[in-house]
Amino acid sequence: MQFWDQHKTITYYYEMITKSVYDKYQLTQMEYSILMFLHNNPQYATAADIVKIRKSTKSHVSTSLKSLEDKGLIRRVQSDENKKHVEIYLLDAAQQIIWDGEKAQKQFIKNIFQGLSEEEITICKTIFNKICTNAESCLNQKNRRIEENYLEKNI
Repeated sequence: MQFWDQHKTITYYYEMITKSVYDKYQLTQMEYSILMFLHNNPQYATAADIVKIRKSTKSHVSTSLKSLEDKGLIRRVQSDENKKHVEIYLLDAAQQIIWDGEKAQKQFIKNIFQGLSEEEITICKTIFNKICTNAESCLNQKNRRIEENYLEKNI
């Protein structure tokens, strides 16, 4: 099996193990993912951060944030200095979802690393981080070329 097929297996298993959480709270997968992202990454608290870090589309993030706000799980606060800067805050109503989500994430980690030594887990994480860094670098190069081509055509 090729790397990309194996990657999909891991992703599919993660979605399977977390589905019970977002189904329980009548959330979409994207809504659940955003809640967990905000909880696990408090330094990233804007829609632009979610789009950039999670590689999600603006429209999906926007729709999901609106729904989460309507459900009383998040609050968006516009900056007084910069009207375009809107911080997203998790509300207390999201806490039980977060706890259940953390439990599912811990079970996922336990299951996928079962039978591996601490050293093997460390090696796996190091290699995976290098692969992700390489992919990010390739994406950045591709985006720069797209921007350069756009500028050449429009100047």
